[in-house]
Amino acid sequence: MQKGRYSRLIGPLAGTLAGATSFDQLSKLWIRSNFIPGESLPQDGVLRITYIQNTGSAFGLFAHQNIPLISIIIIAIVIILLSLRYLPPTLATSISLGLILSGATGNLIDRIYLGYVVDFIDIRLWGSLHWYTFNIADTAIVVGIILLFYAIYRSGLLNKAHANGENSSD
Repeated sequence: MQKGRYSRLIGPLAGTLAGATSFDQLSKLWIRSNFIPGESLPQDGVLRITYIQNTGSAFGLFAHQNIPLISIIIIAIVIILLSLRYLPPTLATSISLGLILSGATGNLIDRIYLGYVVDFIDIRLWGSLHWYTFNIADTAIVVGIILLFYAIYRSGLLNKAHANGENSSD
């Protein structure tokens, strides 16, 4: 791996990681300090702040399985860091990985120190129909994944992989 190829991207990745993780943790601290579990404000409306202590993973799956979930998060972080050398060396890639890592780190911190993840963003569509409650870390992961797909698409990496696949079948 060329030394300079990725070294200029460490700053944006680290800055995004630090900034988004800090924002996530500060938002969760504010929620824990100002709400009781289950409390929701406002009572009506599409967007609510609802304090949920999520002991599961995405969509509440695997509730009370903290050790396996912590292990999965750590493995995912290692895989992301190892995959850096195979991804396009662009600013978008760096920021996207910083967002994904910050989301994983923010929820990992919650699991280790609290035993659950603090979720609080509650979107109610109509009546009792609503999306699962989530947090800033979850949002960072989703935005990071979308940005990473965009960066890979823009880099032409998918076209190269497709061309290599066609050449290897001959």
